[in-house]
Amino acid sequence: MIVLTDVSRTYPGGVAALDSVSLEVRHGELVAIVGPSGSGKSTMLNVVGTLDRPSAGRVEIDGHDVSKLSDNQLSALRATTIGFVFQHFHLAAKVTALDNVADGLIYTGLPLPERRRRAGTALRRVGLGHRVDHEPHELSGGERQRVAIARAVAGDPPLLLADEPTGALDSVSGAGVMDLLHELNGSGTTIVIITHDREIAAGLPRQVSMRDGRIVSDSGSGRGAERLGGGEEGGGRCVREPVESEVA
Repeated sequence: MIVLTDVSRTYPGGVAALDSVSLEVRHGELVAIVGPSGSGKSTMLNVVGTLDRPSAGRVEIDGHDVSKLSDNQLSALRATTIGFVFQHFHLAAKVTALDNVADGLIYTGLPLPERRRRAGTALRRVGLGHRVDHEPHELSGGERQRVAIARAVAGDPPLLLADEPTGALDSVSGAGVMDLLHELNGSGTTIVIITHDREIAAGLPRQVSMRDGRIVSDSGSGRGAERLGGGEEGGGRCVREPVESEVA
């Protein structure tokens, strides 16, 4: 699903946020990228999510070499392949949960009725079928994060990137969000969670630790994800061949 090969990201002034990072995440894995502030983990998420381009190295997402894609093709790849969840929910005020999720599907080109149908399905999937008509200020922090997760998965992306998804939540709400992410991974979604919380990371099958823009350790214990790529036998999402029309 993700292949980084000698990826670096340097900003003006010579600041190296990523320094020759190589990483492979297979279909169906659940991975924590952990490290202190300034370790490069959020920059890695931006590069993996094609929100930022590397200064050097190669990035492949679901079989696509992102360096060969135009801006429009990158937008299409994000719309069909990658879901994003952030620490701060980024929900539109005075807009219902249903339409907050539906608006996340705008770039798919689907008509509004179909976007709303999928949004309702996604909200039920995260346990908020009874809150579809509520606005953000009427929801708890945990519920707002669940809306954000519903928005991220409404298009059924095979890859979900979560940046500190529990950082703005109390411990109970945070535990609920992590349970939900485990459930989504159990259904076959590849999930990468960026966190500075080592307790959260310890509860995931694989932990990749970063410091000063480099990977300093990788537990590699998520290799059982090979099984998830095996269709019915593995019980997860099948590895699919890249379809050029998806990013055309």
